[in-house]
Amino acid sequence: MSQQVYYQISSLPSGLAPNEASPEWLSKGDNAWQLTATTFVGLQSVPGLVILYGSMVKKKWAVNSAFMALYAFAVVLPCWVLWAHRMAFGDYNSPLVGKPVNSLQNVFLLKQMEHARLPMADYVFYQFAFAAITVILLAGSLLGRMNFYAWMIFVPLWLTLSYSVGAFTIWGGGFLYDKLIDYAGGYVIHLSSGVAGFTAAYWVGPRHSHDRQHFPPNNIIQILGGAGFLWIGWTGFNGGSPFSAGLVASLAVINTHLCTAVSLLVWLALDMVVYKKSSVIGAVQGMITGLVCITPGAGLVDPWAAVLMGVMSGSIPWYTMMVLHRKSAFFQSVDDTLGVFHTHAVAGFLGGLLSGLFARPNLLRMMYRGADSYGPGLLHSHGKFHLGLRQMGYQILGAIFITAWNAVVTSIICLFISRIVNLRMDEEDLEVGDDAVHGEEAYALWGDGERMPKPRRLRIPPICRRLVSTPI
Repeated sequence: MSQQVYYQISSLPSGLAPNEASPEWLSKGDNAWQLTATTFVGLQSVPGLVILYGSMVKKKWAVNSAFMALYAFAVVLPCWVLWAHRMAFGDYNSPLVGKPVNSLQNVFLLKQMEHARLPMADYVFYQFAFAAITVILLAGSLLGRMNFYAWMIFVPLWLTLSYSVGAFTIWGGGFLYDKLIDYAGGYVIHLSSGVAGFTAAYWVGPRHSHDRQHFPPNNIIQILGGAGFLWIGWTGFNGGSPFSAGLVASLAVINTHLCTAVSLLVWLALDMVVYKKSSVIGAVQGMITGLVCITPGAGLVDPWAAVLMGVMSGSIPWYTMMVLHRKSAFFQSVDDTLGVFHTHAVAGFLGGLLSGLFARPNLLRMMYRGADSYGPGLLHSHGKFHLGLRQMGYQILGAIFITAWNAVVTSIICLFISRIVNLRMDEEDLEVGDDAVHGEEAYALWGDGERMPKPRRLRIPPICRRLVSTPI
């Protein structure tokens, strides 16, 4: 170490000077923000989606739906650190997946992350939160009828064979790495969960016929609470993806909330114009489609582009869900409980295409550390129109691959599990719901499952009864 560097370090306040616990390469500001962003993403799942799912379904399925989300969050973490993280972001093994090695050694977790001033532990846990929410989003297509034992097997298999492949292909060094623009998971997370959920819903089969016709949410107020965790948690979802507390993170946060607000308002306006009602659930759906649509380009587009993306995410998925779904025999044949295909697959694909259209070259360089293999967005390809067209081609190619891979692999997983346990609950259990599956119910209302208390009677001493019965 030169005398000049030594003098600069020794002149720092003791709280900023490097030491064994805070090496010279570590940025305390970036590290603090990354841990905060990861917490935001975790809160989207637990308690966010736990509350949202438990409230958005019929009362008899509240426990089962919430528990499916909680179980998925728990089981993904050991799978992630034991093999899945390195499959998604580890050493190159093939164009589709990395080598399945565990991520538990201190030497690995405490070394510097590539292209960031953070420890690898931050990266592993942040990407776990992404992986966990992807599986939980998928579960929204299967609520109200999937055998919980089948779900217990499905989660680690799908994480390993589907999610890890999509993440490695686009983010980890696979054949679409350095080509496809997917800032924070429009394809890796949302398109994959929407397609896989719809595919799994086909193999599991529909809900009980009465449930499919009459499935009112059991607590709309709590739906808004869960949706609030999801919305505000997206600050970390998109704000943490640059892995530094810099300009791109700041732009991503404002774009995220701007697109989401516009999308909610557009969906709400369409509901009011067409159905003459301002639907709360519709507003939540519009919120979700806005969050999903901005995700692949949050830190890469201008705010005015985020507004346009909000308009389109509030209208196109609204049309596919509220109009096309009801007219299409194909959509009617598959019971997608919460419409995950529309809110995540359609909105994620839409966001991916619009990111390929609106991504700015300077923001791409800032995000991807000077890499010139991305973009520019077609709208900003002045004099390089062929490069903008090439980028749109990559966006379409990526969508085709993610869709095909998830449809095929999810089908194989469901067929495999069906050889072990039934994918769908028995008809008797479907009629009862939570009590048949878990032996528990969501709401312990007075008198539910309890014997009526015996009425208290006034005891009159025998002498008094004789006096009363003696005629005057």
